[in-house]
Amino acid sequence: MKQDQLISTQKRAAQQKGLQEQIVQLKLELNDLSHKLETFEVLLRSRLTHELIETQELSVLYKAQKKEKKSKRLAQKKKGKSYIEPVGLKTQKQKVSRASLNEDDIAEKKRLYREAMLHVHPDKYSMNDDKMDLATELTTRLVEIYKHEDLDTLKAYHAHLFSNAELTKIANVSFSKIELIASPDAYLIKEKEQLEKDLKDLKSRHTYHILTNYKDPLTFLDELKVYYHDRISKLRKRTRIKTEPG
Repeated sequence: MKQDQLISTQKRAAQQKGLQEQIVQLKLELNDLSHKLETFEVLLRSRLTHELIETQELSVLYKAQKKEKKSKRLAQKKKGKSYIEPVGLKTQKQKVSRASLNEDDIAEKKRLYREAMLHVHPDKYSMNDDKMDLATELTTRLVEIYKHEDLDTLKAYHAHLFSNAELTKIANVSFSKIELIASPDAYLIKEKEQLEKDLKDLKSRHTYHILTNYKDPLTFLDELKVYYHDRISKLRKRTRIKTEPG
């Protein structure tokens, strides 16, 4: 009996050691790939700063215009066909005059805005719908603050964005007591499965495909520029923003 227990204990120890070694290897692979993808994606965003910011600004403007048109139609519907919109009742947010800011404040405001926009740009979270929706909401507010509010407000919001846990937290794997009692290796198995899933998710990203299949991954920038320029052109037409020459 004791011999059987000893063999069973040794077998379990060997299984746990094997799982722990696999977990270590998976973590190393995951960290390495995550670093490579993040470095590549940061480089891409740094080369597309203007395009990313203008796309989001136009998207926010387009949504605001659609909302305003919808409100007008609803008001007209309530008042009937003879309804005429009252003059002077339209309210606008008071804009912060650029003349009231010195050159250093203007430069600082622009720096904070660009830095925050790139940090929470929705395109960073294209593989996660929940985070993408949150990022869209945050960048919409960011544009409003940059255009209509003061430097101190932007500084406070900038700090808020960089400490926002919703965009950075990693989902924790939870285990019931029943699972742990039924299988002493449940935690290691679950951890291994989660790491394998995370690794699979990374490898499903388009940037991974670019890095592993393009002879020169940076040529992907040309494709992205074409995509964003087309998107910007369409958004300018929808918002009736004139295309800049050149």
